[in-house]
Amino acid sequence: MIKAHTKETQLTMTPQKSLQSLKEGNLRFQNNLKMDRNLLGQVEDTSKGQYPFATILSCIDSRVSSELIFDQGIGDIFSARIAGNFVNEDILGSMEFACKLAGTKLIVVLGHTSCGAVKGACDDAKLGNLTAMLKNISPAVKAVETPQDKSLRNSKNIEFVNDVAKKNVELTIERILKESEVLAQMEKDGEIEVVGAMYDIGSGAVTFYE
Repeated sequence: MIKAHTKETQLTMTPQKSLQSLKEGNLRFQNNLKMDRNLLGQVEDTSKGQYPFATILSCIDSRVSSELIFDQGIGDIFSARIAGNFVNEDILGSMEFACKLAGTKLIVVLGHTSCGAVKGACDDAKLGNLTAMLKNISPAVKAVETPQDKSLRNSKNIEFVNDVAKKNVELTIERILKESEVLAQMEKDGEIEVVGAMYDIGSGAVTFYE
């Protein structure tokens, strides 16, 4: 029965080991082989403290729960979720807490195929607060140069949508390292790694960009 991470086990996790752990967890998920966990036991294990090894920024999409697709238990990962998996000051602050104060070794920016928020940005959708939110993804839309034909640069072209989703992951990583001195320094010192990944909603597979 898998126990929750302790301070001691967290200290053994390097950025590379943390990444490997997520890769193995996603393989288990794809093969429907969940690790044997007593989640209530892990609730008890973590009641006095938490020692996660990774921080995952993902979309709010109901199909993309980091804990499930990486087969992780209670106390294993910090999960930050926002439609379109972009960063702002609040999410950067959360990541700084997770890495600098709580000891996680890895940040994963996780996009996914057929992302609704990305589709909205591709279509320049307007709706209440969503309008301002989608402005965070529009740089990725502009950065994907092909196709140039305007009639193909919208949510109906799923290949374009997925290219924008990938570009959004790349630009989000750039923003993390540009806008957070704390995280940029930690990465420079080898204390953490920041990697991008894409989840395929059709297969359950995660592709990491390293």
